[in-house]
Amino acid sequence: MEMSKSAEPSGEKPNEHFLAWDKEYAHLKWGGPASVKGVRAYLPPGSRVLDAGCGNGRYLGELAGHYAAVGADVSLTALRSSRVQLSRSGRAAEHLGASVHLLPFKAGSFDGILCYGVLQHLFGEERAATIREFRRVLRVGGLVFFEAFGCEDMRYGGEPAGPGEDHTFVRQNGIIYHYFTEEEVRALFEGFEVLEMESVKREKIFRGETYRRHMVRGVFRRL
Repeated sequence: MEMSKSAEPSGEKPNEHFLAWDKEYAHLKWGGPASVKGVRAYLPPGSRVLDAGCGNGRYLGELAGHYAAVGADVSLTALRSSRVQLSRSGRAAEHLGASVHLLPFKAGSFDGILCYGVLQHLFGEERAATIREFRRVLRVGGLVFFEAFGCEDMRYGGEPAGPGEDHTFVRQNGIIYHYFTEEEVRALFEGFEVLEMESVKREKIFRGETYRRHMVRGVFRRL
C-alpha cells in the first residue's frame, strides 16, 4: 500500500480520547465476526477496501475473505488482537496504526471504506476532517459504508463534551459518544451521492422496561 507523504504522522500528541481506546481494548473480549453483507451488495470481490477504525477486526476479518482489505485504528492493542484473530481464521489484511481523520494513504487508494461505529467517538472537527480524508483516499465512484448511534438511542446522555459539541458526551473511561440525526449525516456527507440512508430503531425489553436502540446507516458514493 502506497503511503501519502502529506498524511504521515506529524508527531503531535494524540488527543486523550484517542489514548483511551488502548485501555478499553485491553479488557474487551472478542465478540466474533460481524457481517459485511452490506458491502458485498455493492463492491465486487477483489476491491480494495479500508476498514476505518477497525478495532479488533470483527469486520476486517470478514472483509479479508472477499477483498484486498486494510485496517486502520488508533489503538495498537486493538490491532494486535485483530492480527491474532485474522491469523486464527487463516485470513490476512494489512494493519496500520492511524486515526481516521489523518489517513496515511495516497489519494484514490480505495474502492470502498467501511466506517461502522467510529465517527460517533469523535469531536465535530474530527468528524469533518474524517469525511474529507475519506473523499481524498477514495477513487471516483468509491463508496463509504457508514453506521453510528442515533439521537433516539437509549444510551443518549452523560457528561457534555463541551461548548459547540451538541449531542456529544464524555464517559468516565474518557471515550467520546456522539449521537447523530439523519440531517446531520446528510450534511456531513455533502458532495457525496446518497445511495442509502435509514434510521434503524429497535425496541428491547429488559426487566420489564422498554429501551430503544437507534442507529443511523448510509451508503455514500464519491462523485
